[in-house]
Order: sequence, then structure tokens, then C-alpha cells
Amino acid sequence: MSLNCGIVGLTNSGKTTIFNCVSNTKAEASNFAFSAIKSNLGMADVPDPRLYEIDELIKSAKVVPATVNLTDLPGLAKGASHGEGVGNVFLSDIQKTSALIHVIRCFDDATLAHIEGSINPVRDKEIIDLELQVRDLDLIERKILKYEKIAKSGDKEAKNAITFLLYLKEKLENFTNLRDIQITEKEEETYLNDLFLLTLKPVIYVCNVDDTSAIVGNDYSKKLIEAVTNEKSEVIVIAGKLESEIAELDSEEDRKLFLQDAGLNEPGVNRLIRSAYKLLNLQSFFTAGPKETRAWTIKQGMTAQQAAGVIHSDLERGFIRAEVMTYQDLLQYKTEHAVKEAGKFRLEGKNYIVKDGDILHIRFNV
Repeated sequence: MSLNCGIVGLTNSGKTTIFNCVSNTKAEASNFAFSAIKSNLGMADVPDPRLYEIDELIKSAKVVPATVNLTDLPGLAKGASHGEGVGNVFLSDIQKTSALIHVIRCFDDATLAHIEGSINPVRDKEIIDLELQVRDLDLIERKILKYEKIAKSGDKEAKNAITFLLYLKEKLENFTNLRDIQITEKEEETYLNDLFLLTLKPVIYVCNVDDTSAIVGNDYSKKLIEAVTNEKSEVIVIAGKLESEIAELDSEEDRKLFLQDAGLNEPGVNRLIRSAYKLLNLQSFFTAGPKETRAWTIKQGMTAQQAAGVIHSDLERGFIRAEVMTYQDLLQYKTEHAVKEAGKFRLEGKNYIVKDGDILHIRFNV
């Protein structure tokens, strides 16, 4: 299982700069509107110091962090859903992502024109919201037409579906994002799973600020934060230009010094990835041995057998038991043997709920 995030925003908002800060794959950023002709695809390592602390004790041949998949859409514009700018052709690229990262320009730069003529983060947010809402509205209207054909035969379930979808249609027509209304898990699974609605996805707003505002933000970011207070969303303040300069440094020591000079404890992109995990109720467990120490991403509440399936389907199918110790216990006692001697090593069955930071060894037979 990997976290998938789609990056959206108006053209010249600094989207691709943020993408390059996070991703192992670099894309060309441009000052020209609509210069991109395709979405950028990338992958980022999930920052997790625990992984390397475990490896200090295990001494594996390699360390493999969990990863985040990223899709960076070309910059959008007002009317994109109707073909303006790059049009809506790229919106389908992020339909199957788990969450949206909405980058919003919160900085002044006389050399970088704003497509709307002025810096106004609340307006810019609403422009992108509208484009995503129009896209979702089109998908829902098509779905209603399909159910109407079925309902003509007297199918009761089809009539229920139409009632529910008409409710969503009304909300979208009143500029409401679907993530901000109450939709049950059953309703989502029954009626919406195949639509991949964009406004239903969790969102993280990234206020892209100037270098001097990297720590506490600025008036622009404060206005955006105030505007989304009642939304089901996260807001992160990142100085994209500053972060990109840090990301380009080859030495870890140089990056730390650069961060210290800027008054930062860590790169903002680390906070971004952690926020995505929190928003999607994700957590990590570890496997460790001579060949590799690796982090794996799972949803909170997953069982040991389900976690085994994230490693390989054979492990889930032939699951016997999980040998479990916590990251904290390994750090305290230094070796697996010492953890066992302290009575902290456990054997757990298939229904054991895996905790964040658990170190698992799966026993299986196929």
C-alpha cells in the first residue's frame, strides 16, 4: 500500500516547485502559464527517523523507507473544467489518488505574474474548488442518467440511488465540497466508489509563502487559514522557493545548517507528508533483518493478517502468526534477544490490530 497524492493549484502558484521539493523525480518549473503539456509523476520517501534508528541496531544490508506517489497537474485556470487553459483533460489524472494537495500562492513577486492579476488566496482556492465541483457534477449527472434507465423497470435500489445522487448534485450546485457533508461509508461504497469524485477526497492546503514567512506565515496565509476553519482539511505553510534551495543541497549537514539559518527544525515537506498520513488515518510498521530494514504503510485498524498482505499476498493467504516487538522496546533493549528476555516479545494471531511502530516478523505457510 502506498499513499497517492494529487497536487493541484492555479498556474504560477508554485505547485511544481513544491513537487520538486518532495519528489525524487524533478520536473521543470516555468514562469509561463499553461506551458506544461502533461502531469508530472513522482515518488517521495516518507521521512521516518525510527527506520534508521532500527537499522543502527539491526545493521541491515539496506534500508527501504515507505513511499508516497505524487501526481502534479499542470496549473489550472478559471474555466478549466470547460476547456480553458489546459482544460479538464488532466483532472482524470488525479481521480484515483487518495488525497489532494492544493498549493495556493501566498507571496508577492513582481517578476511572476498572477493569472488573475492580484494575490488573493481565498479567491484562488474558490476558483480551484469550482473547477473540481464542476468535474464532479458532470460525473454525478451521468450516473443519475444510468440509474434513471434502471429505475424505469421499478428497481427500488436505483430509485434510492437517484435520491442520494440528486442530494449531492444540489450540494455541488451550491458550491459545497462533498468532503464537507455527511456521507456514510455504506453510501460511499454503494453509490460512489466507481466515480472517484475529486471534492470527496481529503485535502491539504499548502500556503506557498515567501522566505521570510517560512516560520509563522503572512497575512495571505492567515486569510486562507481563517477561510477554511470549518472545513475538513489541513493547512501547511511552506516557503517553496526556500525549500527548493534546501532540497538541492547534496550534504545532509548542509541542509541542517540551512534549516537552522532559516529558523526551521525540519523541511516543511516532511510536515506535509505527515499531515497526509494523519488525514488518511495511515501509519507505519516495520520489518527488520539482515537483508533489509523496511517501513510499510497501512491504514489504522488493520489486522496482522491484512498487514502481511501489504508485504505480499502469499503472506496474507498463508498467515500463521506474527512475531511482534515495538520500536520503543527494541531501542530500549538493543537486541531482539534482549527484548525476549525482558518478556516484551509477543506472538500474535491474525486478528491482532497492528500498532504504529510495531516491528513484525510474519510466519506463514502456502
